[in-house]
Amino acid sequence: MSKDTCIVWFRRDLRLHDNPAWNAAVKSGCKIIPLFIHSPSEEGKWRAGAASNWWLHHALQDLSNQLACYGLTLTLRSSDTAIAALTALTQEIPVKAIYWNRCYEEQSIKRDTLIKETLSNDGISVRSFNGNLLFDPLEITNKSGSPYKVFTPFWKSCLTLVIPRPETITFQQAETSPHYCLKSDELDSFSLLPKIPWDSEMKEFWEPTRSGAKKLLKQAIAKSTHYQDLRDIPSDDGTSRLSPYLHFGQISPAEFHHEVLTRCTVKDTAQNGILRQLFWREFSAHLLYHFPHTHDQPLRDEYQNFPWNFDTDLLEKWQRGQTGYPIVDAGMRQLWKTGWMHNRVRMVASSFLVKHLLQPWQEGAHWFWVTLVDADLANNTQGWQWIGGCGADASPYFRVFNPILQSKKFDPTAAYIKKWIPELSEVPAKLIHAPWEMEPLELAAAGVKLGTDYPKPIIGHQEGRKQALDAYSKFKSSL
Repeated sequence: MSKDTCIVWFRRDLRLHDNPAWNAAVKSGCKIIPLFIHSPSEEGKWRAGAASNWWLHHALQDLSNQLACYGLTLTLRSSDTAIAALTALTQEIPVKAIYWNRCYEEQSIKRDTLIKETLSNDGISVRSFNGNLLFDPLEITNKSGSPYKVFTPFWKSCLTLVIPRPETITFQQAETSPHYCLKSDELDSFSLLPKIPWDSEMKEFWEPTRSGAKKLLKQAIAKSTHYQDLRDIPSDDGTSRLSPYLHFGQISPAEFHHEVLTRCTVKDTAQNGILRQLFWREFSAHLLYHFPHTHDQPLRDEYQNFPWNFDTDLLEKWQRGQTGYPIVDAGMRQLWKTGWMHNRVRMVASSFLVKHLLQPWQEGAHWFWVTLVDADLANNTQGWQWIGGCGADASPYFRVFNPILQSKKFDPTAAYIKKWIPELSEVPAKLIHAPWEMEPLELAAAGVKLGTDYPKPIIGHQEGRKQALDAYSKFKSSL
């Protein structure tokens, strides 16, 4: 058997369109073995949660279908380590080269470096590419050559660079199909789907396929002109909802950028609106790459000594959407049922946890990690450090969101609250944002008994705000 075979190792790039590693393999003229390795033990603390696993199952199924259109089979291997799976495969068949798209988290970099060294020593060509970001994190530095810690100058620097155009290489089935079959694990053997059917609403809310990504991208382009007006209204959902597709690589950031910029009728609006969020994603990856410790430690080191008051009971009530604050609870219940939460509500719910309840931001980050379908280590870290006041370009800790005012401003008709908290469906919109302030007759008319049908607030707003500010004052005085 001639050594004319190469492997494309799929990771978080579950697509054929605008996939640099795939394109390079096709250009090489080799027979292609598409491969996915399931090695959750390598993920350590940040092992994917149930929501992410649910998405991964369907994304792999979809990738397999994409490959089947060209007569190719996705080889699945489960292993304690990726290097063990790759080494075993290269012993089964003569492999000329391996291609993959880079992941930029510290643990992934260490793993990939070892794999590249090992396989190169065995005479196998290893080539890696940037297929998950617009820019490699090493490409962007400030004038002193250091990484950026503030978003706006980072963003402006990015805008001076050439944004890559999406590229897809066409190929013929006969040129790429290998002449042999490899042993492949069954997708179901990865046990990514829930054993009990808690995913019914996720199935209704998402289409976790390349086709689903294209549909949402089309909708995002249509909404992009009004993005700034609609993005904060959870009931209208003016956001793109493309974050899980970007995380799993079912759509590339270059494709997102190109399609929005070329198809949106008002270019400046798109650039300063929906595309700006794409650069926040880049900024998050930039920060985690240059400051890898921040996945569970504050970027601003002095916040190591912030006086949190960890309380399991308060944390669990927040997780279950039982805080007594409707906008917070609606968001937490949306998260639990769909694996996603509207961005404005994420900020309100996150602020409530770390400020009103004085719980460590790491606890919130971990809960989001296990419940979000778009759980991304860089985005999750940056978001929580932003709300906790301890990261780059962060919101000051002393800025405390008022959940009542936020609710009235961004969900004035209570459409969002009533969707996710049906027990409050009969409460008038003008009263629903603070139901504890309702008169007994008003509560009775709405069929609500506080403390039974819906919880009383676990902390008063003024009490929570004062607690947060007192903790911040104590923290500042200790510096």
